[in-house]
Amino acid sequence: MFHKILIANRGEIALRIIKAAKQLGIETLIVYSSADKDSLPVQLADASVCIGPPASSKSYLNQESIIQTAIHHGCEAIHPGYGFLSENAEFVEKCENNGLSFIGPKASVIRCMGDKQSARKLMKENGVPIVPGSEDIVKTADEAKEIASNIGFPVLLKASAGGGGRGMRIANSAEEIDEAFNAATSEALSAFGNGDLYIEKYILNPRHIEVQILADEFGNIVHLGERDCSIQRRNQKMIEEAPANCLTGDIRSYLLDAAIKAARAANYTNAGTVEFVVDPNENHYFIEMNTRVQVEHPVTEMITGIDIVRSQILIASGEKLDFAQNDILVRGYSIECRVNAEDVDRGFAPSPGRIEYLRYPSGEGVRIESAIQAGTTISPWYDSMICKVIVHAPSRDEAIRKMIFALQEFKIDGVKTNIEFLLRILNNNDYCEGKVDTSFVSGLL
Repeated sequence: MFHKILIANRGEIALRIIKAAKQLGIETLIVYSSADKDSLPVQLADASVCIGPPASSKSYLNQESIIQTAIHHGCEAIHPGYGFLSENAEFVEKCENNGLSFIGPKASVIRCMGDKQSARKLMKENGVPIVPGSEDIVKTADEAKEIASNIGFPVLLKASAGGGGRGMRIANSAEEIDEAFNAATSEALSAFGNGDLYIEKYILNPRHIEVQILADEFGNIVHLGERDCSIQRRNQKMIEEAPANCLTGDIRSYLLDAAIKAARAANYTNAGTVEFVVDPNENHYFIEMNTRVQVEHPVTEMITGIDIVRSQILIASGEKLDFAQNDILVRGYSIECRVNAEDVDRGFAPSPGRIEYLRYPSGEGVRIESAIQAGTTISPWYDSMICKVIVHAPSRDEAIRKMIFALQEFKIDGVKTNIEFLLRILNNNDYCEGKVDTSFVSGLL
């Protein structure tokens, strides 16, 4: 077991890691930017070190400084959380070369699964269905047109190194390919330093389903059920649910088995998520694998009772999973809403500022994941998420009602939030009846 770990992140996920480590008796050191010097994670970690100025490139993405801080302070491992360096294979290799354990998968796995085209090839070779598309990187717009004419429009041009909805463009006809190709390439270069694109059939009106897996160093792999993450705006998730009420038993079993198959094919270890789309005809396709803990992991914890972050730390320290697939039981239903500091009327623009008053919802089956308190300033430098509100109830209907009441109980002054928009979704008849897909939110705007 580790004695001391460094947390290379901020906000609610940093606080979540601190809590898991403390429960395991592990000392924590957190690095932070000058913008986060008064943050709750900095206050609650056993030790803290300022890593640089607010700009992420000079603080939370400063690989050398983070590694040297870990070494200097006697840390044995680094937990990256999500975002920042969590899926950076170069950083993982630097950790390994300096005798530090990375709390996540190996660099080779991150590199393979982070390259979306390589991941598609691997899945296809191992019998996991993929969305029809290009076999290799698409080098020109003319090549994209030829492939698109073969698989049929609409098509999606996607950054091979992408994530978070960036470096993606839809083309509905050959005439739209040139503009889509240039825009996706430019955005991919800016976001990831890699402009490589691939092309795949754009699946109309799908559900976005993901399967949580855990895998140890001894070949044991389990799934923790699935989540429905179809409520999205511009490929950014807003509301997540577990389990996915839209799935029939046969498709659920197939996706869960496919996720295990995908993890085994990748020689995966630690926590990961295998993502699929399911079209209205129940055809299902692998789209990508996220090699880190997900923002929405609490809904899975609520229905299984398994602490995913704790499991991450134990696996990285060389422990075997202390449960088998048959031990994992799904109980009830869980929903998570991401409450953001944003101005919905201005196109969901960030709404940074000082929080003057804050009252979180509470009660049985209500969980808050946040590092924000009254007096905290929402910084323009980082993600605008204030908190995640998670509820658990015996049924989906009860979970929806509980979430509505929780959001109504939520009070905040000082910044604008998306709470009213979330309530609009939760009170929508189609949402309540489960008649949603990834285009649902755009239909409300």
